[in-house]
Amino acid sequence: MGKRKERVSKRDEEESSSDSDEEIADVDFEFFDPQPKIDFQGLKLLLRQLFDVDAPLLDLSALADLILAQPLLGSTVKCDGNESDPYAFLTVLNLREHGDKPAIKTLVEYVAKQASKIEALKPISDTLKGQNVVGLILTERLVNVPVEIVPPMYKMLLEEISWANEEKEPYQFTHYLILSKTYREIQSQLDGEDDRPQKKKKKGHKKAEVFNFHPEDTIIQRSALAFGDCPYIKEGSDEEADAKRAFQELGIKPQGHMILLEASKYESMVTMLEEALRPIP
Repeated sequence: MGKRKERVSKRDEEESSSDSDEEIADVDFEFFDPQPKIDFQGLKLLLRQLFDVDAPLLDLSALADLILAQPLLGSTVKCDGNESDPYAFLTVLNLREHGDKPAIKTLVEYVAKQASKIEALKPISDTLKGQNVVGLILTERLVNVPVEIVPPMYKMLLEEISWANEEKEPYQFTHYLILSKTYREIQSQLDGEDDRPQKKKKKGHKKAEVFNFHPEDTIIQRSALAFGDCPYIKEGSDEEADAKRAFQELGIKPQGHMILLEASKYESMVTMLEEALRPIP
């Protein structure tokens, strides 16, 4: 049974043969509890997309099983009913409660190792080492899913955690850790193979601008204790970035991104998301 239904206007940029008018397609996005018998493969694919080239370092099957083992916590988003594959998901895992599970041990070691390399992320590795109860928020969506689905997922998770705590379930967190990803645009290696004359590069090194795969991250960061980017361990080559050019002049090089929140900031963060990312009327 769907948790909630939201209607989102999605703009289709296809042009007709007679004119260049844009078509508007209205899509119904439904929110469901995770379904153990249906969602395993879909969640695993989304987890693989989230962790990108580092996905082989983690046990994604075991992580998907853990997500599905708590069906009353977290959400999936679908367009074709409950029997279809998820287009997006959001959930939280208690790192202390599941700390003895091999998949979580591997994931925590991976996160701590990555965070320890970046000064801005040191609070994350310190938090994982201490006696804190960290809720790991995992969320990902297909690229064509609008950002307006994000606030409802975070709000529903807030409500579900509150209900779970009333039942004395182990979800009384001190911190939330959100794993996300960003990317940099890099000069294509293919450009050097063209016969076209290339523009002269300016002297000096300009730091590459970082872009968010998840636009909501810039809002969540306002409430963060720490946040920052970290290169993937199995960082892809520039040739792989060329493969992600998507008809652009520049290649795309993804990297990991982490956001650490104190639990007390979660509710106000949800309010900011709702105010900034209102559904299209």
